[in-house]
Amino acid sequence: MFRVRASQKLFTDVEVATLFGVALEEVRELARLKHLGCLARAAEAAGASAGQLLFSLSDLMILSVLWPRFQH
Repeated sequence: MFRVRASQKLFTDVEVATLFGVALEEVRELARLKHLGCLARAAEAAGASAGQLLFSLSDLMILSVLWPRFQH
């Protein structure tokens, strides 16, 4: 279980990797396979640098359900 601030609407791929305690590349690969997250280029107004993935709270909930299935 992890906790996030209620006011936080978007999470970078680095933050998601830290929350789940996994490598950044694993998060990016799972997001690519399951079509989760959005590219930061489309959401630069949120303050993220280009090339990062941004995840919504609903994306985090989906990842938390899917993650145990993809662990080796």
